[in-house]
Amino acid sequence: MSSTRTASGKTSGKNRTWRNWGGNVSARPAREVAPASVDELAEAVRRAAEDGLRVKAVGTGHSFTSIAATDGVLIRPHLLTGIRRIDRDAMTVTVEAGTPLKRLNVALAREGLSLTNMGDIMEQTVSGATSTGTHGTGRDSASIAAQIKGLELVTADGSVLTCSEKENPEVFAAARIGLGALGVVTAITFAVEPVFLLTAREEPMPFERVLADFDELWAENEHFEFYWFPHTGSTNTKRNNRSAGPAQPVGRLQGWFDDEFLSNGVFQAANWVGRAVPATIPAIARISSKALSARTYTDIPYEVFTSPRRVRFVEMEYAVPREAVVETLRELKAMVDRSGLRISFPVEVRTAPADDITLSTASGRDSAYIAVHMFRGTPYRAYFTAAERIFTAHEGRPHWGKVHTRDAKYFAGVYPRFGEFTALRDRLDPDRRFQNDYLRRVLGS
Repeated sequence: MSSTRTASGKTSGKNRTWRNWGGNVSARPAREVAPASVDELAEAVRRAAEDGLRVKAVGTGHSFTSIAATDGVLIRPHLLTGIRRIDRDAMTVTVEAGTPLKRLNVALAREGLSLTNMGDIMEQTVSGATSTGTHGTGRDSASIAAQIKGLELVTADGSVLTCSEKENPEVFAAARIGLGALGVVTAITFAVEPVFLLTAREEPMPFERVLADFDELWAENEHFEFYWFPHTGSTNTKRNNRSAGPAQPVGRLQGWFDDEFLSNGVFQAANWVGRAVPATIPAIARISSKALSARTYTDIPYEVFTSPRRVRFVEMEYAVPREAVVETLRELKAMVDRSGLRISFPVEVRTAPADDITLSTASGRDSAYIAVHMFRGTPYRAYFTAAERIFTAHEGRPHWGKVHTRDAKYFAGVYPRFGEFTALRDRLDPDRRFQNDYLRRVLGS
């Protein structure tokens, strides 16, 4: 197959294998396209239709599902980056879809602005993060997608559609977390606010105390989360609250020691040992749970919300009703304790308020997120299968970008507006130009 290049964009006809960040998904697209403009992207979609090929866009590949995999045309949006405009009257920023969250956060801080809430990594593109429902933790502030005020996307016929609460509101309700099923997002308008300070308080806490006091910890803190280390009764908690200042960032040396040396370097080595000799994992977990000491610091939001994640893993995460989180965690711990499984990665617990996005994992209900991980290259199916059985018993909704086995029949039962989304998809993409095996499973054909 020949390759062609435009003046600014690029099309590759080489059948290169694409792999995701976690290493558990791969695909061989017929061709890859890196459009440098919305017009070029629209043309790529029209050409794919002429050639009878499906289309998927992929950001940095941080999803652990095959949501972006295709044997058709793979759209790489890395040339569609940067801020289009900042509207200080409306307090919004419009950004190209391929912009990494890290670049957006730094640019906003330079302008004295910030997103209200964000997830814990910054490597994702804004479109990849929102389309899969990426979230952080918050008592009152919701996911990144819930901060969207407007969207621009190329639909299946190559036309450009814009939507907001006032313009194409039925598309806006769904496309903020569109799973790549409704079109290729080309630009996003986010609500922003003047940059503020957060004080983070990180400290170890016994697992039983966290569960006993969970409602209080959630209610008293704007952002509460914790990590439980399987095979131990220990957690590390993190409470983030707005602060009048002054800023007191983590010192460079302490930050390197805690976040790079311990949380990444030593943790990576410990996981290598655990993968080679699983019997050592409980002892390693006990040491790991005591490795990080308490610390308090105050900084701008993205420096507090996010942290480096260099140890590669595979992840499953479910949203359960917030009132069910304590019971769910007790069941998860009991399962691990009796199973003989060896789990080297901590379990992460966060929360989000209800939102109005059609297929948001927090759609219509206050939610708690429970994420289970396994070190890359370690067998994970037994653990994830047992955990998923517990999560689904509580009407859990899996993160769209993380490992799960649920299908359209299940989702129709846990999402009251599921039919609303699939009807919109029928209208916008009747020929299933953006279909792949994953969407066929989770949305139906």
